[in-house]
Amino acid sequence: MMALRYYLAYKLSYREIEGIFTERNIHFDHSTLNRWVIKYAPQLEARFRKRKRRVARSWQMDETYIKIKGKWVYYYCAVDKHGAIIDFYLSEHRDEPAARAFFEKAIGSSGLPDKVVIDQSGSNIAVLDTINVRLWLSGYMLSMIEVLTVKYLNNIVEQSHRKVKGKMHQCLGWKSWIGAESTLAGIELCSMMKQGQRHHS
Repeated sequence: MMALRYYLAYKLSYREIEGIFTERNIHFDHSTLNRWVIKYAPQLEARFRKRKRRVARSWQMDETYIKIKGKWVYYYCAVDKHGAIIDFYLSEHRDEPAARAFFEKAIGSSGLPDKVVIDQSGSNIAVLDTINVRLWLSGYMLSMIEVLTVKYLNNIVEQSHRKVKGKMHQCLGWKSWIGAESTLAGIELCSMMKQGQRHHS
């Protein structure tokens, strides 16, 4: 667990962590650590969610690009107005189905927001408009989401991307989808823990 935390929380490679533990007479191969990340990071993130604190209802959402097997894919993430992580989602495409899947996941885990700040991505706007139409038709007009678009989104959600981008550059892009998903879940888990997003009672 300590080796896992070192990799997910800091800018250390598998081989560097292998070396740190070898100095302490604890021996494992760097490929073993890779398998630990894939196996345990998603499990730990899923357990954390069961005790995750509620987030504010003002969200900021953005997507960035990362490289998997030499191909650029898209990483969606939202944080609340305090910088607390709401949810994240990895997609091969940056389009309306991907945006819909992300918002369904985020709303499913954290409830409906009052406001969402996004860039001027047409797919994100279209999905939020669809959600608002459904709320209107269902009689939940007071629950409709206020949507604010900012052409050049430069806010706290982009700060959240830095660790993800840093790890991507360090490993020169992920070699597998499952490796990327597992590592991203672990990175966000460490960020949530650092921000105190867990109930202790």
